[in-house]
Amino acid sequence: MNVGEILIRLSFLLCAAATGYAVWHYLSGKASLRNLSRKTELGCLITTTLSVLLLTYYLYSVDLRYVYVFHQSSMDLAWYYRISALLAGIRGSWLFWTWCLLLMLGLMQHTGPSKVLRNAKIMDITRTVTLVIASLFLLLLIIRNPFELSVDVYGIVPTYGMGMNPLLRTPWMVIHPPLFFIGYAAFTIPYAASIGYLILEDSRWVHIAETWSRIAWFFLTLGIGIGGLWAYEVLGWAAWYWSWDPIETSSLVPWVASTAYLHAQFRLKRKEYQFVTPLLAIVTFILVIFATFIVRSGLWASEHAWQEFGLEGKIIAAFILGLIVTSAYLLQKRFRA
Repeated sequence: MNVGEILIRLSFLLCAAATGYAVWHYLSGKASLRNLSRKTELGCLITTTLSVLLLTYYLYSVDLRYVYVFHQSSMDLAWYYRISALLAGIRGSWLFWTWCLLLMLGLMQHTGPSKVLRNAKIMDITRTVTLVIASLFLLLLIIRNPFELSVDVYGIVPTYGMGMNPLLRTPWMVIHPPLFFIGYAAFTIPYAASIGYLILEDSRWVHIAETWSRIAWFFLTLGIGIGGLWAYEVLGWAAWYWSWDPIETSSLVPWVASTAYLHAQFRLKRKEYQFVTPLLAIVTFILVIFATFIVRSGLWASEHAWQEFGLEGKIIAAFILGLIVTSAYLLQKRFRA
């Protein structure tokens, strides 16, 4: 077991511990458990940050002891392509998404309008739901280890790297994927806050969700727009910026849902759309996970699809089903009358 793999496993254990302490605190009301949860959450953020930095360094230095580096990096690539290779494959992009999610969770508690709710129950549930999602993401990183050793797969250490897909060797590669994953990660916060609202009926969930929904929409909008420019330049697509590629479309759908959510959120301040607003927050996040499932399952042929329908795809499919069932139950319980 190498240093990177240890960091990933430690991150998962710390995130799971933070989740457990958060649930225990919610049930018992002991402030000491909330503090323990926050400390282990911080520890998880630190170890995940170290994982991202370590994998980025391996890609930059083309350390071919690692399978991910062998597939995505090579010495003939410019330095900025070697760094952006972190997001050129499934394992690195998942790690970056998880890191963004944990970073946003910390920022949510200490910045913006939501910081005044740091010790409120609505924040406790928002944290707990977000930590559960982060724990699942880290579990997937254990299954699809970005620090897998070349010698364990090929029996030798390769002498040269394959480098990233030629279609990705464009300056847009440095910009487009980070925008998408920042947007995707930010959508988790409104979802978690809406779950807190459905459980507690605390209208202050909007103070948590409002800023992050706007951030998520902004970054996803930029990501889709720049992706269209990238496709126009690299793929041609009959001189169009959009081809209704399955993966493109799967990213557009949560954008449409999030746009509707932003409008409903504005009307919520007038005591309108009290059912539709949390529903749209939930639907948007589920559609984000569904878009991820489409990319990773390989069920639809696309320029973006990465792999066959394996264990990871099955776990994501089960996660989507769990989100739908849980959310539907909470919505009907809250608005049944």
